[in-house]
Amino acid sequence: MIKVIEERLLTIPEAREILEDKSKKFELSNIEQITLSYLQQFSKVEADKAKNIVKRLVKELDISVEAAVQLVNIMPKSIEEIRTILIKERFLTTEELQKILQILHE
Repeated sequence: MIKVIEERLLTIPEAREILEDKSKKFELSNIEQITLSYLQQFSKVEADKAKNIVKRLVKELDISVEAAVQLVNIMPKSIEEIRTILIKERFLTTEELQKILQILHE
């Protein structure tokens, strides 16, 4: 029986890091191997950087954790893409959207 210790949102890089660490200690199941392959393919930054970006977006721009995680997972390249992702968030000024883009691509 599996016991849930903690539940939280993870970015793709964080999930990749967890499965890579597990693969060093244990043999991964078939679904875990497929998931790890997907995560490696779509991970755009390192896990530590992803965590830092999420924290900065939440703290500096008052964006929800859910939205910050999605921004890190997608790593949009334009303000228009950010607007699409943040459609349900509060209204953000052009300056705030530019700051998001800057934080994502530092």
